[in-house]
Amino acid sequence: MRDLFWLSDEAWAALEPHLPHNQPGKPRVDDRRVISGILHILKTGGRWRDVPPEYGPAKTIYNRYTRWARRGVWQRIFAKVAAAGQSQRSWRSTVPT
Repeated sequence: MRDLFWLSDEAWAALEPHLPHNQPGKPRVDDRRVISGILHILKTGGRWRDVPPEYGPAKTIYNRYTRWARRGVWQRIFAKVAAAGQSQRSWRSTVPT
């Protein structure tokens, strides 16, 4: 079994309200899966094109990361989560059931 990173239910509950909504264009694919893939790559230091297929297409993972980085979405999310006082324990990886 691969050593994959998945956002815990607690971490997702803290993160999800801060995601951008009502964006124009095509509806986004599963945010939790894609963000878990982004965090997996950042955590392991791997190449975007080598993201495990369980997270979805590598191009989707990379595009979401870079688009949100250019728009400042990540900084806003991290600032809001930090201001809410979320403990690091809630961000542990879990195995989906």
